[in-house]
Amino acid sequence: MGEITVQALRGVDLDLYEGELAVLLGPSGSGKSTLLNILGGLDTATGGQVHYRDLDLTHANERQLTAYRRHHVGFVFQFYNLIPSLTARENVAVVTDISDNPLKPADALALVDLEDRLDHFPAQLSGGEQQRVAIARAVAKQPEVLLCDEPTGALDSSTGVVVLEALERVNRELGTFTALITHNVGIGEMANRVIRLKDGLIASIESNEQRVSPGEISW
Repeated sequence: MGEITVQALRGVDLDLYEGELAVLLGPSGSGKSTLLNILGGLDTATGGQVHYRDLDLTHANERQLTAYRRHHVGFVFQFYNLIPSLTARENVAVVTDISDNPLKPADALALVDLEDRLDHFPAQLSGGEQQRVAIARAVAKQPEVLLCDEPTGALDSSTGVVVLEALERVNRELGTFTALITHNVGIGEMANRVIRLKDGLIASIESNEQRVSPGEISW
């Protein structure tokens, strides 16, 4: 930023595993979203190395990063970013039409318990239902990596639990590595590991020997 250098991450050393559900906790400005964007190929680290299997994301060109995002990564954000003029089924089909081995849109929506809302437009859906459509859209291409940035941030507690149940089911049934950013400490109880960030550093990594279901989480 002009003459000011802001070091968003420094000294982050981390291995992430297939089928794992990891929750990233930390205050605003701790580097959570930057880390997620680097993992998803949206941002490129200015130092160090980032590897997805045999692909070096740090030195990948834009064509390689586009292919990585297209074929391997699903994104879920706090705001749903659905296309208002398309139905739930059509919003999911936007992704499946350009994917190599996609789920059928109806099957992706069934994964998040929206099989009875296939032909509803976003304006006809609640906030939680719209977020579940966004999850279905993200997982319809069967990504190996699912990255979620505050997916319950705009929702009330009961609706947030339904969204977390959808994410947990996707993680369990598809074996997708899932990373979830949240400010809600309680959500960490449903994860395999909780990764806490502070000032761009990993403050701690804790494993949960006994995970709780989303319905048991205190909001």
